Amino acid sequence: MMVSRLDINVKDGTTMKAAVLEAFGAPLSVRAVPDPQLGTGEVLVDVAAGGVLPYAAEVFNGQRRYLLRPPVIPGPGAVGRVRALGPDATRLAPGDWVLCDPTIRSRDDALAPDVTLQGWTARGQGGLRLQTYLGHGSFAEQVLVPTENAIPLGPIDPTEAGRWTVLNVCLVPYGGLLAANLGAGETALISGSTGTFGSAGVAVALAMGAACVIAPGRNQEVLADLRHRFGSRVRTVQLCGDEDTDRESMKRVAPGPIDVVLDLLPPSAGPTPVRAAAMTVREYGRVVLMGGVGLLGGDDLALPYPWLMRNSVTIRGQWMYPRHANTRLIELARSGLLDLQQFDITEFALDDANKAVTHAANDARRFSFTVIRP
Repeated sequence: MMVSRLDINVKDGTTMKAAVLEAFGAPLSVRAVPDPQLGTGEVLVDVAAGGVLPYAAEVFNGQRRYLLRPPVIPGPGAVGRVRALGPDATRLAPGDWVLCDPTIRSRDDALAPDVTLQGWTARGQGGLRLQTYLGHGSFAEQVLVPTENAIPLGPIDPTEAGRWTVLNVCLVPYGGLLAANLGAGETALISGSTGTFGSAGVAVALAMGAACVIAPGRNQEVLADLRHRFGSRVRTVQLCGDEDTDRESMKRVAPGPIDVVLDLLPPSAGPTPVRAAAMTVREYGRVVLMGGVGLLGGDDLALPYPWLMRNSVTIRGQWMYPRHANTRLIELARSGLLDLQQFDITEFALDDANKAVTHAANDARRFSFTVIRP
């Protein structure tokens, strides 16, 4: 029987400070909890910075219906320094800077592992079982992760730890673009490019060598900012809401055929803009779905069978990213191809975790990120 680690009531032993979600709809409670206990195949990390996603408040109040069992320490992903290691770590050492990958996979099925996003949500009942053992996230002074989830960052400026947490946002669209096999010189369309993950996806696609990125959206201010940041390699489209008109507008601004479409639209968008974007792709093109259509109810996405078949279009769903994506994205950042300096970072102390959640929800700027610094 799996041993639970979600009992965070202090009985004896050493303690750390953490922000705890006691129940959906309740504010985070910053209090003492037991220190994580290191086991074989695990790494204990002193958290330097943990990112706060813009929709964190929707997760904590239950609106997103995420599979997360309170009481729990939330927070998906972190940057920190290794405190202690299990015996299976052969290259990491105490004091090393690491990126803590929140995507935790079960180890007993290499083909279809159960997955939990540490401190955030799970995929199905298997993921919930995994969450029972490794469910606590990064809104704490320490976090315990599987050895393979502590990704070496190399030396960094400690004052810049918050900036490096942006990689956990960029990893999501990077996973989608890897699934699409985006190649240098191709044209990619990022559906949802005015959102947090979508705008990061524009930056990542360009870092991967896309010749052109089509960026549709309704927010004129964000579209103008994308043009200003990235220049002529980004072509923006103001959407009007009519599916046929929007589809033709997206195709018209492209310099040629659109090779890849990546959808990152949230559940609130519905299927219409997703379909409009997907059906801009060229013959033999690739479409990757990573957004939220249908997750909160409503209509599902319908695509024409004849269009798919006669145009030999590949449609693929992708949740998160493969393990090797972490290392490759870190190298893109270290090389300067992915410029993390373009992100504005706002930091909060752990005691101000609730203020951080509110700030993240209200900060409408793209390329800005809210961070908790324990």
